[in-house]
Amino acid sequence: MPSRRRPGKKLLKSVLPIGLVIALALGGALAFIVYGVTRPPRSPYLVTPQAFSELSGPVLKVTEESWTNRDGTQARGWLLRGATGAPAVVLMHRYGADRSWLFNLGVKINETTNFTILWPDLRGHGLTPPVNWTSFGAREGDDVLAALDFLRALKTQKGDQLMTTSIGLYGVELGAYAALRAAREDQSIQALVLDSVPRDADELVKAAAKNDLGVNIRPLQTLTLGAIRVYFLSRFDNTPACELAASLTGRRILLLSGKDAGYLRDSTIQLAHCFPFPQSARVEVKTDLPLTGFNLPSATGEEGERYDRQVIDFFDRVLGKR
Repeated sequence: MPSRRRPGKKLLKSVLPIGLVIALALGGALAFIVYGVTRPPRSPYLVTPQAFSELSGPVLKVTEESWTNRDGTQARGWLLRGATGAPAVVLMHRYGADRSWLFNLGVKINETTNFTILWPDLRGHGLTPPVNWTSFGAREGDDVLAALDFLRALKTQKGDQLMTTSIGLYGVELGAYAALRAAREDQSIQALVLDSVPRDADELVKAAAKNDLGVNIRPLQTLTLGAIRVYFLSRFDNTPACELAASLTGRRILLLSGKDAGYLRDSTIQLAHCFPFPQSARVEVKTDLPLTGFNLPSATGEEGERYDRQVIDFFDRVLGKR
């Protein structure tokens, strides 16, 4: 007499192929999302030194430079040399932007203070970047340190060191998070202007996924975060910005944000409470700005000038008196 098939075994055989198809489809979708968010959107530079010189004359001498990151990859940026022995300021853009977003601000800082200015493209950003992917801050902090190594090696025509040991960092969103990571490792970073700082790298990933997909679905964000960790093979560092801030001492810090930065305004306000005493007394907070660096290129002349002026005055006041 033939044996009867168990109903459970039959059901399993019929459901298993469907589950496999769903798993493959989900895995493919997550791979597509991860690939998309780690390759930020790119567009032509808003302005280049060449285009700027055509309008303002050949006085401004900005050069294209490249250097090696600490993981052996290549980096690039624009360099505007300041006075011999003057401090340097490094300007770092947000996710999805590039060095040209902060070009005007850097030129104004140089004109007012005669500091050396460096505009790097963060990895994965700008046209045909030497590194095609972003790590949402995990590697970018080390990249900032490599940029500082490059600046310290600069010499004048007489062979003297171009800059002093005093360095200022300006960063927006991803750039601000990278600046915090670098400042934890390098005591020569004496002044930081941090605009619209995310709570951690996870927050950057979720915002990128939301913008890339056009939807904000929490389970999908959770799966994306897990897929990101698999993609980076456990080398994804999600250290909270608050923890980074708590490790800083002896610096002067200006926190900026406003309503146009969305959720980043709240995280920046919270960050102000993370700095330890007496460091907290050296932190200036302006989080009700009508305009932030998050949308700086869209500013009107008057709004942009007011924003630039407070950044310039801070660096001049903190670094210029050293």
